[in-house]
Amino acid sequence: MTLAALFAAYPLPRLEQLALAAHALDKPRSWLLAHDTDVLNDVQSIAVKTAMQRRAAGEPVAYIVGTREFYGLDFKVSPAVLIPRPETELLVDWLVKNAPQDARVLDLGTGSGAIAIATAHTRPDLTVCAADISDDAIAIAARNNAALVNKRVQLHRSDWCSAYAGETFDIIVSNPPYIAANDAHLAQGDLQHEPVGALTDFDDGFKHYRSIAAQAKHHLRTGGALLLEHGWQQGEALCALLHEQGYTHIEQHYDAAAHGERGHPRMVSCSKG
Repeated sequence: MTLAALFAAYPLPRLEQLALAAHALDKPRSWLLAHDTDVLNDVQSIAVKTAMQRRAAGEPVAYIVGTREFYGLDFKVSPAVLIPRPETELLVDWLVKNAPQDARVLDLGTGSGAIAIATAHTRPDLTVCAADISDDAIAIAARNNAALVNKRVQLHRSDWCSAYAGETFDIIVSNPPYIAANDAHLAQGDLQHEPVGALTDFDDGFKHYRSIAAQAKHHLRTGGALLLEHGWQQGEALCALLHEQGYTHIEQHYDAAAHGERGHPRMVSCSKG
């Protein structure tokens, strides 16, 4: 069977077909395009067909191939961690542009380590720590840490700030689980395959924000910044929560949209007074 025939049998989006076939055959995409009419052997055909079937059944491409690109880096991922998304690059953009020289940064709920490692890779002057409550997530983050930044990110198993008693940071950043427990999106698309504890707080969507905001005050230096990613409808309520917690200079930030227009509110930055 040829690749062209397999692609016709599994009419997935073209980029997904190429990514899956490249992974299954361990070939670059340029080779696939030049050899799509070559007859594959049985082992190759089964490998491609299996990958296509998994995707057709709804499994995310990132979990099938085991990687996802984020901020120009290839991160190892597995069903133990959330798949890094382009929207989250907004947090890294802010850190890269605004973190003071030689600042200390803490990433809470690091998952694959995407935010922390991308920041450390782009700003090697920073001291970056990252925490997650999941041992499986820490294991994935450790692999990425070793492969991408030579273990420069300091990883800890921690329930938010619990492992950092007595420590302070210039910036604390988090993309916590913020989907409400009753949100129908949890049973749709890629989300139904991702770790539920990395998606929802099993509450109203603000449970973890309340915990992080309360704890971060004790670990931020005066004038230090707290950055929080949020759902596109949560921005105003999150700003109100942070105001109640005593934070200042509260600002909403927007993700990218088509044609250079402003997108959805996606992140809030604020300061410890």
